[in-house]
Amino acid sequence: MDIIITIMARKTTVQHPSVQRLLAKLGDNIRLARLRRRFSAQLVTQRAGMSRTTLRAIERGEPGVTLGAYANVLHCLGLHEDLALIARDDDLGRKLQDARLPIRKRAPKKPSS
Repeated sequence: MDIIITIMARKTTVQHPSVQRLLAKLGDNIRLARLRRRFSAQLVTQRAGMSRTTLRAIERGEPGVTLGAYANVLHCLGLHEDLALIARDDDLGRKLQDARLPIRKRAPKKPSS
């Protein structure tokens, strides 16, 4: 009896060119931060619990790497607090939300005393 194993390749979405540039810049920034701290790639991979291949993909800004892997590397570099800055000030979203607020037809009832 023959057993056939099919391995499905993970599908990733095609990135918009501006997103590709941002990811490449992020990867470059991570690489520069590692080098400024004089951390070897081996040290970061050990601390982040990943392979050298994954770190290389992060430093290239490849879109297939998980956000968790990026977060682990940022944590090793002491930059994990920067993740809290992503989408923090969403001016456009707030304006859109305010534009859709329902308008009350009458004032709220006063509490009975």
